[in-house]
Amino acid sequence: MRRSLLDILACPKCKSDLELEVLEEKEGEIISGKLICRKCNISYPIEDGIPNFLV
Repeated sequence: MRRSLLDILACPKCKSDLELEVLEEKEGEIISGKLICRKCNISYPIEDGIPNFLV
């Protein structure tokens, strides 16, 4: 996942902005981490560069 996607991604539940927490980054791509919605207190994992938005 590229950091630039953060500008267009939103929480699927409440449509709020997401906060990025990176665990592994390689050549400008986020490989693992999570996207966090502070309003809903839900985190969405990023695995193998793909965010998983299943609630």
